[in-house]
Amino acid sequence: QVQLVESGGGLVQPGGSLRLSCAGSGRAISLYGNIAVMGWYRQAPGKQRESVAHIITNGYTDYADSVKGRFSVSRDNIKKMVYLQMNSLRPEDTAIYYCHFRIQGNDYWGQGTQVTVSL
Repeated sequence: QVQLVESGGGLVQPGGSLRLSCAGSGRAISLYGNIAVMGWYRQAPGKQRESVAHIITNGYTDYADSVKGRFSVSRDNIKKMVYLQMNSLRPEDTAIYYCHFRIQGNDYWGQGTQVTVSL
């Protein structure tokens, strides 16, 4: 089993910043150690879940076009954590953000943290 716990969501005005964090724990992480892919998805009301940003073991990153230049994903392999720095936030970034780990071909998700961008 793997547990992913997100933190850092909240309400922010347009143009503001937030930093999301996700901590992973559990048997699969302890057993295999290496987490091939770490990152974030989001789901806005009435829309499908979409990939936001991911980072693999060697540091290669991938971003959705809508967040390029504004969001930055990073990871701490020792602490088993992944972060998402979100700058220049827009109302359309409002969504529930889910942490995602891929370990040995299996996908794991956090419970989600709400990010609301509004005046």
